[in-house]
Amino acid sequence: MRRGSTIQGEPLRPNPPPAGQGTKRRLARRGMTLVEILVVLVVIAMMMAGIIFGSGQVPSARLRASSSLITSAIKAGYTRSNAVSKSVRLVFDFESNTMWLEEANRPMVVQSKDLTGTGGADPATAAEQAAVAEGERIIKGPAAPRPQFLPVDKADLAAREPGGKRPLPRGITFREIQIAHDDQPRTEGRAYLYFWSGGQTERASIQVRIGKDEDDSQTLTLLVAPLTGKVTVKSGPVALKIPDDKEASEREETSP
Repeated sequence: MRRGSTIQGEPLRPNPPPAGQGTKRRLARRGMTLVEILVVLVVIAMMMAGIIFGSGQVPSARLRASSSLITSAIKAGYTRSNAVSKSVRLVFDFESNTMWLEEANRPMVVQSKDLTGTGGADPATAAEQAAVAEGERIIKGPAAPRPQFLPVDKADLAAREPGGKRPLPRGITFREIQIAHDDQPRTEGRAYLYFWSGGQTERASIQVRIGKDEDDSQTLTLLVAPLTGKVTVKSGPVALKIPDDKEASEREETSP
């Protein structure tokens, strides 16, 4: 008997599908739910994050950001010393990997080979105070008053911590800093870069790196020009080159 025929005036119904087959068809037509789509997106995001972190793109981006941050701080110090007609310095702290601007309460001439590393300013840390005490013990004479530097709370350094401090991006550290008044590069304690109202600063080499990595490819060096405060960024560690008297002179006598 064909489907659709009638028995005693009632139409015959189609045979029902096997058990479970209808459910499968409905699931196939239903598609993906919102939860399933979100799970897929999360998995894709985790895979992309692993690829990015594994390739080192994020630390490298933070390293470049740190060079821009230091460059901005140097520009702020250079500009402020001219604006207020006072000696200003940029402080680099190795322990906390932070930096901030300070302003002097009296004029200052930086002294080379100063035992404290402050260039002749008032000592700020315990190590600097101990160095001053030792120097005075050796000299055993009256010492001239040292200029005192106080933090500049309103310096042009965005996202500051209390006291005007600005940390380096996460995972970035100071590797080595040498300023013109230092005999040797500094790798601990504090380093100071000075600015004067006449529009001058010090020759300096500031090295930043990713974490504590000693690989030269993970380091950037910022070289500071003394007359203009211009900053040049170099790949790898670049030592400070202090010119001798012959190189510093703009003239050179020539033999007849």
